[in-house]
Amino acid sequence: MKCRHCHADLTLSLADLGATPPSNSYLSEAALSGPETFYPLRVMTCTECWLVQTEDFAKRDEFFSEDYAYFSSFSPTWLRHSEAYVAAMAERFSIEPGSLVVEVASNDGYLLQYVKARGIDALGIEPTSSTARAAREKGIEVIEEFFGETLAKRLVEKGRAADLTAANNVLAHVPDINDFVTGFATILKPNGVSTFEFPHLMNLIGLSQFDTIYHEHYSYLSLTAVKRIFEANGLTVFDVEEIATHGGSLRVYAQRADTGTQPVTHQVGDMLVREAEAGIASAGYYANLQGQAERIADDLMRFLIDARAAGKTVAGYGAAAKGNTLMNFAGVRPHLMRWVVDANPAKQGKYLPGSRIPIVSEDRIRTEKPDYVVLLPWNLKEELKTQLAYIRDWGGQFVTAVPHLSVE
Repeated sequence: MKCRHCHADLTLSLADLGATPPSNSYLSEAALSGPETFYPLRVMTCTECWLVQTEDFAKRDEFFSEDYAYFSSFSPTWLRHSEAYVAAMAERFSIEPGSLVVEVASNDGYLLQYVKARGIDALGIEPTSSTARAAREKGIEVIEEFFGETLAKRLVEKGRAADLTAANNVLAHVPDINDFVTGFATILKPNGVSTFEFPHLMNLIGLSQFDTIYHEHYSYLSLTAVKRIFEANGLTVFDVEEIATHGGSLRVYAQRADTGTQPVTHQVGDMLVREAEAGIASAGYYANLQGQAERIADDLMRFLIDARAAGKTVAGYGAAAKGNTLMNFAGVRPHLMRWVVDANPAKQGKYLPGSRIPIVSEDRIRTEKPDYVVLLPWNLKEELKTQLAYIRDWGGQFVTAVPHLSVE
């Protein structure tokens, strides 16, 4: 395989998680009678540009289908984050009525609803029909396509150049990262600003967050790699900040390389130095994640087997993609975890891919009173512990597996 940015040969492995189905390909009851397609889940590191990336085994339409079931608005934490983002960008960059905000991967309108509430023109770009439909129900204009240079040129020709673009947790989801980034350099007004949020590679490796690896995530990003990719495709990074979302992310600010006027902050250089000192540009930095993933999987399976032997009941919470990576790599099946709760009605009544564990509503926790609830989206641990605090009434305990097994 060649690097999807610089086209160098890929020889350095980060992790091999076996073969799994796409993490968001939830199964209907009827589908349980048929086969599933499993793809190898291997991640390589480019030793030229240091972009970490999955090997390609399927087209993106396989991962982002019309019945895509990830809806951002079901997380109160994420909604608060998005509302705060809109307020901060409006103040910092004078985004106001008359401006145009374009969000790529706008999902169900979770962010653009706050743009509209300020009387600012909002345009969403979202290829999945299920979430695009939900956004339109909120009165948000949505173009139902994948984003890239071609679409950006078409929008500019129609007078839809952007003052601000938002791209939250999508830079990792694109197979052609060069075309994607060029699209932002194309769609921005001369002094427009693009922001990108993505989980930071340093947290993935440093905190053993291997379950954030799945087929839909084509890339795993450091500022070192992103800065190089942006510069090769018409953008300049002028600021970066660390944010708490998704287990620790970066928010990168960029502008057109030819016309942007924003000064470059010291935070950019500071983060590049931190990454360099950590070893981002050295092969040894990538050597230990495989062993950590195997340890985490073994510890979880040992806990589940011991709980079953002791007559304890175990349920899961959060039918998240990261949970599916963990469950499939560890080999968890319904005899060890009876069901998983999810707040999203689009997932309820379906089954987790690979493990085929049923997805149910939260009422099931109150009815069956499990001894343990495994919190699969560990990045929402504190929110979920508050939401589900009532399990303490019958002595229930919370379990997380990453970065190490915790029972509390």
